[in-house]
Amino acid sequence: MAVLENLEPKKVFHFFEEISKVPRGTFDTKKISDFCVEFAKERNLEYIQDDTNNVIIKKPGTAGYENSDPVIIQGHLDMVCEKRPGSTHDFKKDGLELYVEDGFVKAKDTTLGADDGIAVAMAMALLDSDDIPHPPIEAVFTIDEETGMYGAIALDFSNLKGKTLINVDSEIEGILTTGCAGGINIEARIPFHREKMDGTEVLVKVHGLLGGHSGMEIDKQRGNANKMMGRLLDAVSKEVKFHMVSINGGSKDNVIARNCEAVLLVAESDIEKVKKCTDQMREIWTAEFVGEEPTLELDVEVKGQTTMDAFDDEATDHIITYIIISPNGLVEFSRSLKGLVETSLNMGVVSTDEDHVKVRYQMRSSFESKKQEMRAEIERCCKAVGAEAVINGEYPAWQYNPESKLQKLMSDIYEDMYGKKAVVFATHSGLECGFFMDKCPGLDCVSMGPDMLDVHSFNEKLDIASTERTWDYLKAILAKLK
Repeated sequence: MAVLENLEPKKVFHFFEEISKVPRGTFDTKKISDFCVEFAKERNLEYIQDDTNNVIIKKPGTAGYENSDPVIIQGHLDMVCEKRPGSTHDFKKDGLELYVEDGFVKAKDTTLGADDGIAVAMAMALLDSDDIPHPPIEAVFTIDEETGMYGAIALDFSNLKGKTLINVDSEIEGILTTGCAGGINIEARIPFHREKMDGTEVLVKVHGLLGGHSGMEIDKQRGNANKMMGRLLDAVSKEVKFHMVSINGGSKDNVIARNCEAVLLVAESDIEKVKKCTDQMREIWTAEFVGEEPTLELDVEVKGQTTMDAFDDEATDHIITYIIISPNGLVEFSRSLKGLVETSLNMGVVSTDEDHVKVRYQMRSSFESKKQEMRAEIERCCKAVGAEAVINGEYPAWQYNPESKLQKLMSDIYEDMYGKKAVVFATHSGLECGFFMDKCPGLDCVSMGPDMLDVHSFNEKLDIASTERTWDYLKAILAKLK
């Protein structure tokens, strides 16, 4: 028995459950791409699958809409793969374990992938239908959106004829997103030299933070474990001489880091000082967060005497210095749209390989000039410690269009259906709409979606009643696009 089979809308939740069985983490999208192709083949629908695994599926308009202009329905196939500590879930091979609780769909101990599986499910329900009036549909399923929008970058837009785009990648019902920030993925590479050293191996951990989406939740000023580890190690360095062996924290560029671990080599006589510094930082952060990081934990694990290849003095100092001086988090609010974050960056991942510590960011801004200013700051921080800054991806901002006919139509329909006005909004999150707008002159675009909470975390959940309302709303919009 399917877990979601008694939920409405039936077809939407049916297809959501089906795609939830298919592994579809970012950069692991071949299986879900092929699933979409098989879906199209079974229904004799025209499809295009490109070399990157993007899929476009086309369906003619229904009776009376045959000659209408096509409408693009768009979402992305990949999902952020986060799981609860201790979970044995393998995102490479396991499907999601869905369940229903308190009016929400959730996944056991993992992200749900409603971002953006709900867009794929709604598009499939449209493509599978024979009783929903609609113009010709061009359903566009892109890949690898979550870390750099690489699918949208690679998409051949000449395959699309539609001039109206409904993106289903927003997370609050009743909000019509009509603009978004642009972004850059950047990586700082800090070189180091190792030397064999004797001492006591100590594992220092900052963990249990709330984390969250680095676009939607950066304004909440949640703790970033990577930055906090830098601050902790700086405090320890003022009391104790130590050498770093490794530092690793965070999971994704666009997820606020929940955990960070550093392996240190310390004189046995200094271990109590390390513990004391850690206790002091715990007290400081408890006061600073005033209850907003209730599960924050700091641990010091003493592993014992050993000989290890540790960073030399200069490298240890450079890495701590870099993490301390690097900007992170909310930078500026918009001066024109009250409450909207204008510029931010997230120190998402810190990792240690054979000869570099790598620090990965996602930076966002509504202004290209501010985006480049943040890039310059990172490059200057790198220069200060002899590191290199490498750009791994960039995407454009989507500028608000006050003359959008689609936005007016959708606003009017929403008010007619629900007796209240939709909120017209620009988001600090990046959306693929920026690429579509850039590559398709004259495109009219709005992003929408049902209520989702705690996206990009293992607490992610999808509101069932909101999904049904959003589905009804989408059908009503399509019926008017004749």
